Amino acid sequence: MTYSTINYEVKDRILTITLNRPDNLNAFTVEMADELEEAFKRASEDDSVGAIVVTGAGRAFCAGMDLSMEGNVFGLDEDFRPTLEDMTSRLDEPTIARGVRDTGGKVVLAIYDCKKPVIAAINGPAVGIGITMTLAMDIRLASDKARMGFVFGRIGLVPEACSTWFLPRVVGIAQALEWTYSAEVFDAEEAKRGGLVKDIYPADSLLDEAYAIARKLAKKSPVAIALTRQMLYRNAAQAHPIEAHRIDSLGIFYQSIGEAKEGIASFLEKRDPNFESKASEMPPFYPWWEK
Repeated sequence: MTYSTINYEVKDRILTITLNRPDNLNAFTVEMADELEEAFKRASEDDSVGAIVVTGAGRAFCAGMDLSMEGNVFGLDEDFRPTLEDMTSRLDEPTIARGVRDTGGKVVLAIYDCKKPVIAAINGPAVGIGITMTLAMDIRLASDKARMGFVFGRIGLVPEACSTWFLPRVVGIAQALEWTYSAEVFDAEEAKRGGLVKDIYPADSLLDEAYAIARKLAKKSPVAIALTRQMLYRNAAQAHPIEAHRIDSLGIFYQSIGEAKEGIASFLEKRDPNFESKASEMPPFYPWWEK
């Protein structure tokens, strides 16, 4: 697929997705949402991809929704009056999917479903959807030039992109409430203090740090990584640990008769493992949440 608002480049098993509207500080549009959703779904099944790094072109990561667009800037149908029932029973119907659903949320759900580890390299301003999209990514690194903010309250909006699910899990409910209530923009040091980012780096070394982590992850068993990612996200939201036990057991069983044999042999022989599994070919119980 040819993209207009992002770049998709795979090298040495690392996919770099670059938000690419630098003249607009990579501001988010409906077109960018569609392209990002497709890119993460594509990467999930692309066996040449072992890890994903997401960053922005130019001096920004993403300055939020492009509010200069004509009409409804979110691409929504203002003639419609949706109900909760519509969002439950008709979620994927075109009328709802294009006219009602939050575009950032669809991107984040594609990231959530992705089988590959995702690293955000936040190289500059990241506000609104620019920061909420990173909450579904596994590791967030920030440039010392980064500025972030959950600024929805400034313009009468509510948090989007499933961030009311992700943000409290990442930073805790008290910090999530403070940042979303205040709607203030804060620096990378504040983001690190609050647990939003792993670490802060000079702008010119940020991508190198992200790639160093990505290279390590890309060497691991693709199926084990895919299972681990989904098990942690989905099992952590279950009401009782027995639900995790059911899936842990299946994961251990199928890996023990498969790729773990190579992993154990390499450990005993004191060599690097040669994992050959493919995330496009998952064990028969996957995806368990749809069964």
